[in-house]
Amino acid sequence: MKGFRLPAEFYLHDVLIVAPELVGKDMIIKLHDGTYGRFMVTEVEAYRGLEDKACHASKGRTVRTEIMFHQGGSLYVYFIYGMYWMLNIVTGQENAPQAVLIRGVQSLPGPGRLTKALGINGSYYGEDLTVSDRVWFEDVGFRPDILTGERIGVDYAGEYWRSRPWRFFI
Repeated sequence: MKGFRLPAEFYLHDVLIVAPELVGKDMIIKLHDGTYGRFMVTEVEAYRGLEDKACHASKGRTVRTEIMFHQGGSLYVYFIYGMYWMLNIVTGQENAPQAVLIRGVQSLPGPGRLTKALGINGSYYGEDLTVSDRVWFEDVGFRPDILTGERIGVDYAGEYWRSRPWRFFI
């Protein structure tokens, strides 16, 4: 089912508005063979700026986090554990670093599993979702019931930040 590409304005809101709204949207991505795949977003996590100790931006502006300080609508992609790329969508206004981690899409649960299967790597860093011809998100009109929970794998941030109910999923 074809939908419409999410406009720039969608990404300019606070991450706690954008993150749950992404659940149920379709990610369209150009696959290895040149065809396009369509995958419904099933799980995301919100990371909210300088104050959020689980957010990479809480350590300040770096080469790695630079794109998070731009206005929403671009991709923040980074490498972890020497083996996985993580796919994030920058949200909000310029100089207010926020991002949504895509934790799962239909038939590909797990952020590392989905990037590996879809060929997402560091070349996607900074990709503009509003004009890209290799990845974007569409609204197909599906409005699922959204569940919330604690973010996963952020114990290092302390109890307060770990326990924020900023994971949104179906």
